[in-house]
Amino acid sequence: MNRLQHEKSPYLLQHKNNPVDWYPWCEEAFEKAKKENKPVFLSIGYATCHWCHVMEHESFEDTDIAGLLNETFINIKVDREERPDIDNTYMTVCQMVTGHGGWPLTIILTPDKKPFFAGTYIPKEARFQRIGLKQLIPGIAGMWKYEPEKIKKATESIQDGFDKSLHFEKGMFPGLEAVDYAAEQLSQRYDDDHGGFGSAPKFPSPHNLSFLLRQWHAKGEDRFKNSVEHTLTEMRLGGIWDHLGYGFHRYSTDEKWLLPHFEKMLYDQALLLIAYTEGWQVTGNPLFKQTVFEIFEYISDNLTHPDGGFFSAEDADSDGEEGKFYVWKVAEVLNALSKNESDFFLTNFNLSKEGNYEDEATKELTGKNIPHLKNSLSPTDSEKFRGIRKKLLSERESRTHPLRDEKILTDWNALTIAALAKAGSVFNEEKFLTKAEEAFAFIEKNLFQDDNLLHRYKDGESKINAFADDYSFLIWATLELFEATFDAEYLDRAIKYSKIFIEKFWDEEDGAFFFINHDTEELLGRQKQIYDGATPSSNSVAMVSLIKLGRLTGQPEFENYANSIGEFFSSDLIRSGSSITQGLQAIQFLNNHPIELVIVDNVPPNKEVLSEIRTVFSPFKVCLYKNSELNSIGKFAGYTEKMERINDSITFYYCSNFVCEKPFNDLFQVQDLLKSNSLA
Repeated sequence: MNRLQHEKSPYLLQHKNNPVDWYPWCEEAFEKAKKENKPVFLSIGYATCHWCHVMEHESFEDTDIAGLLNETFINIKVDREERPDIDNTYMTVCQMVTGHGGWPLTIILTPDKKPFFAGTYIPKEARFQRIGLKQLIPGIAGMWKYEPEKIKKATESIQDGFDKSLHFEKGMFPGLEAVDYAAEQLSQRYDDDHGGFGSAPKFPSPHNLSFLLRQWHAKGEDRFKNSVEHTLTEMRLGGIWDHLGYGFHRYSTDEKWLLPHFEKMLYDQALLLIAYTEGWQVTGNPLFKQTVFEIFEYISDNLTHPDGGFFSAEDADSDGEEGKFYVWKVAEVLNALSKNESDFFLTNFNLSKEGNYEDEATKELTGKNIPHLKNSLSPTDSEKFRGIRKKLLSERESRTHPLRDEKILTDWNALTIAALAKAGSVFNEEKFLTKAEEAFAFIEKNLFQDDNLLHRYKDGESKINAFADDYSFLIWATLELFEATFDAEYLDRAIKYSKIFIEKFWDEEDGAFFFINHDTEELLGRQKQIYDGATPSSNSVAMVSLIKLGRLTGQPEFENYANSIGEFFSSDLIRSGSSITQGLQAIQFLNNHPIELVIVDNVPPNKEVLSEIRTVFSPFKVCLYKNSELNSIGKFAGYTEKMERINDSITFYYCSNFVCEKPFNDLFQVQDLLKSNSLA
């Protein structure tokens, strides 16, 4: 065993028996590199990454390759999900050097952590014009020994390029022209046939869908709503959705949402939970509500720690083969079901003897099938499928189950809490809120040391100082919990965490949040993130949350920070908005008659009243509930102090665009105002 045997990360532990002399990221490794005058071979990946598994089995388990690596380098393994700061830095380098990125990420460094080579997956032997490790390692060894000036020149060039990536063109806070431009960019890339944007591979990108629903809400153009409904439907019918075990796979390798990379990530479930919840609010499509409840079932059954936190992911591979757990041969279905049942399943879910699952290398059909639908099942067929699903699930459970990555990450947990709180409030579903509150309690108990938030929990150990995503997403979660429960303690937490976030991460000189706090080691420089990837960026989420927090509390200083973020990233929001759709939601909020709604009563929140309000899609709104006899909310939102019941009945205070209506008692008037605001 190598030094990784002492780590908690499932990804690092996967490599503990490699003949490669791996170190975790630590100063000991770099000190040894300096002492022995060796370059550093840095390999970054994550536990459920298919190509990470391929590179391990092909090369890192190979004694000849391991010998070359050990002789030439000091070798370091990093879990990108544990250390996103390291991954972000060197992924930026890889994208600069090669024009693309991905995992596994392969970086070769000097002992002072300066990169001079970058790549992703590297095969053992050279093939398809891709250099192999057998050729690369001797080449690097020769360069290190005989051409140090070439290495120095490469590190200086990369550092210069990285320095430029840290600078953004500041300007005025963008207006709706940036929003409209981004919406048109997405519309031009929209796939009319299969939904989604662009061609293969296709990622769900739920924040794009939420952005377009807000654009429909503001403009009243049905094309935006229709594109979202079509995309949500096609994804749910396609092979990217696990029709038997529920949950979404990471992305589709084809344009039809048929052939996924099979890993299931917690953050995808969370963000898609939000998208399907909002999609249901807008369309009333019963398939979307069904999907919300099934995602919840998947998270509950497969990704929930006994004490309430959420695990990170499930692998794509089992028995060394991607997708093996999920695909079906016709004979396997016939053995598991009766003739009527198998006929139903094979026909409706499009299975055939030749299969629809291609070999990734040869592109030949394998005789294996990914179940998928072409149309939604009718209620009668859905009922019939329920029993069939149970039998096939039982059969599937006899297979080798993919590895589950059981580390608990603050940022991904926070996204899931936010999603469950939102869905719980919209569907008036207590079990969603209970699950969200249990996870929040888990974070508060296990991932805080005094007021210091940590990033990762695993097997009783909490470690790694929080990053900007952890704080930004946790603030989002507390705001969603507050508006779902109207428990003033959550608003208190949102205020508290925002102040800590600002203190630890804010750039006092130029504005916006750094990704690492003021005490964390800088590698090539302190990055700030605005572009949304598989998850939204910390600054994008912070913009929206700080605006809402300012409106909820009546404290404009929070909104001022959001304004500063928008000014700092002004040019990028204007020019590249379709890549920053979470951030653009802040601009949408501010420019579309935002609403402050305060409900006053002398009893705890009335679920029937709230349900009537929450089913309306009203994304440019904040809402408070004041119990006039127990005004705990007044401590955090002083402007509510004088708001009282009128006519001895539940009372609504409705303000929009800095103008307030007279308080009134009519619930239907609130609904009408919220609906009319849609096209204001």
